[in-house]
Amino acid sequence: MRLLFLSPVGVVGGAERTLLDLLDCLRRAPEAPWLGLIAGAEGPLTEQARALGVETLALPLSAALASLGDSQLRGAGAGRYLRFGTTLARATPAAAAHLLALQRALRRFRPTLVHSNGLKTHLLSALCAPGAPVVWHLHDFLGERPLLRRVLRLAGVRAAAAIANSAAVAEDARHVLGRVPVHPVHNGVDTERFSPGPTGGGWLDTLAGLPPAPEDTVRLGLVATYARWKGQEVFLQAAARLRALHPSHAVRFYVVGSPVYRTPGSQYAEAELRATAHALGLEAHVGFIPFQSEPAPIYRALDGVVHASTRPEPFGMTIVEAMSCARAVVVSAAGGAAELVRPGHDALAFTPGDVEGLARAMARLVREPELRARLGQEARRSVLARFTRERYAAQVQDVYARVLGGRA
Repeated sequence: MRLLFLSPVGVVGGAERTLLDLLDCLRRAPEAPWLGLIAGAEGPLTEQARALGVETLALPLSAALASLGDSQLRGAGAGRYLRFGTTLARATPAAAAHLLALQRALRRFRPTLVHSNGLKTHLLSALCAPGAPVVWHLHDFLGERPLLRRVLRLAGVRAAAAIANSAAVAEDARHVLGRVPVHPVHNGVDTERFSPGPTGGGWLDTLAGLPPAPEDTVRLGLVATYARWKGQEVFLQAAARLRALHPSHAVRFYVVGSPVYRTPGSQYAEAELRATAHALGLEAHVGFIPFQSEPAPIYRALDGVVHASTRPEPFGMTIVEAMSCARAVVVSAAGGAAELVRPGHDALAFTPGDVEGLARAMARLVREPELRARLGQEARRSVLARFTRERYAAQVQDVYARVLGGRA
């Protein structure tokens, strides 16, 4: 069998880490299929895929096409729609050229099945008629996309099936895609790479350019791209509230990430977040650390990991990765993220956007080291029982087998 994967990007975010885990598991299978990848840019994704032995081709998307996204239109007025239409018109010739290049590549690779890993490649795969069944892997709530949900409903006639990374995403997708079979499959995590280990946090201060902290300092961090809905401002506001409530506790806060995607207007600049920290009086207590290609040591160096998304999270790889490292996590419990934890047992939870609720949960982690330890231990057990990448890969292969009529 020849499996070809399509990615619109060359960076490695949550969806791309999941793709790399799947590729690694598939290549280790007893009867390993041929694996190929076409990505919209060269970058860490293509580098790591080649290192796994995956035949990899970069078909760079033009800047206009790569930056095109309708998430900026959520709740927008006529002016923003007009600007989007202008950008779309500019991107059309590049999109047509990219489509022709993709068709040539598909003929060369001769896939048995095509697995699309992003919204742009879902559309491109529908337009280019690859000659093999196409499976869309859904990492987002389609119903939240003002234009794409309509386009994808039409394009869905070309999709043999869809894989959703949570039950919440699957339910949403069924409303949008109509007759396309949608299979919920929770993401998996490499439990050897993301495992408990030494937890010295002092090097976080070095990465952030902060002076050494007192020995008993509790370190809490948020690890995410700088997408505006990932909740960095909520985290900083809750940090300020925690300090006001418990000024005697030695606590440091870390914002880990970067604006890694190319869609304009959808992400914070670091300067914005630093300005927020300054306005809240947190300069001496907050460290900013850029995106880390190897996040496991970051999780281990933190005493608690905060997930603060302000909208329902489709899944939440940061949550599961931190849990796999036996870290205590605080989760914004909506969407797929709410499916990952049992509040009070292997995590703490709060309502998305609730600054006071998040501050109270973080304060518990600061005040109660026994709670931190217990939550971390139970978190690791939960991941081993429910979120291994081997389980994930097996369930994805089951979807392939259904699509191919048992020939997978």
